[in-house]
Amino acid sequence: MKQTMLGVIDATSYHESLEDLLLHRSLAAVPIAGRYRLIDFVLSNMVNTGINSVAIFPKFQYRSLMDHLGSGKNWDLNRKRDGLFFFPSPDLQGREDGVGSFNHFAYHLDYFYRSKQEYALISNCYTLCNFDFKPVLDRHKRIGCDITELRKDGKPLEMYILKTSLLIDLIENRKASGYMCMKDVVEDLQNTYKVCGYEQDGYVESINSIEKYYSTSMNLLTPDNWKQLFQKNAPIYTKVKDEPPTRYVSGSSVKNSIVANGCFVEGNVRSSTVFRGVRIGKNTTVSNSIIMQKSQIGDNCVLENVILDKDVKIEDGVKLIGDPMAPIVIRKGMTQGALMNS
Repeated sequence: MKQTMLGVIDATSYHESLEDLLLHRSLAAVPIAGRYRLIDFVLSNMVNTGINSVAIFPKFQYRSLMDHLGSGKNWDLNRKRDGLFFFPSPDLQGREDGVGSFNHFAYHLDYFYRSKQEYALISNCYTLCNFDFKPVLDRHKRIGCDITELRKDGKPLEMYILKTSLLIDLIENRKASGYMCMKDVVEDLQNTYKVCGYEQDGYVESINSIEKYYSTSMNLLTPDNWKQLFQKNAPIYTKVKDEPPTRYVSGSSVKNSIVANGCFVEGNVRSSTVFRGVRIGKNTTVSNSIIMQKSQIGDNCVLENVILDKDVKIEDGVKLIGDPMAPIVIRKGMTQGALMNS
């Protein structure tokens, strides 16, 4: 597989509904499940499939993404041949619809020319899944497809397999054909290509709104969903951080929650995801919430249906109760006090 297919991850996507979480990071770098980023899933799927040449195409606020991925060591992609590549867009103005912008790819066409892999896998950066792409490629070749589109329950997942030579041709002839991304090609009923669909099984969620991010985080607290996504024979890799175990003070209580390392818990946590280095004060109850890295929650607080971004400070006595369909979001680095909340 490593000599057969290269991976291409489009990290340019932007969804307005997620704006509160995208002020300081790209969509690909949005934290989820206690210690992961959205891009970890597709990238790990590629590595587990045997792909060892992966190109990331970011556009907006990608410093945190580059910091997270680094040299690719945690995905075994820090290698002399192939490995992990970053190709930022030189055009930082405007947004293009559809995964796999041919205009963006055109700036880095040499990468595709130099690639020795016969096939390319193009994917979005925000789908939580655990796929083996080998059967997809095998079927693609067996029935003679030009393009294979992965789907779940009939809905496109914005993941495509095609020959690298065809991808180069689409990039070079984008102005003449009018095709500006993979979606344009697949949805054109008049195209001359054999487009095949491949139905995927298992747990799949695409994060394209705050509501979807919140509901997916809550769904991952269900053991069956967690087991489908995090499999022993196909692990999801992420950046490794050396931190001490979480400390639970006498009288604290945690139920049905994900709690990462380095936390200090004095209060009560129910059906929530708590990232690394979070402090939860005395007589504080956190329920149905997402608390990101290094956030500090004071004493005598009540948080329900809330998303706290990184480094948020909640002062003593604050009460925040959101709606499951519209959770309260506190942006990165903000401070929320009792007087501010009244």
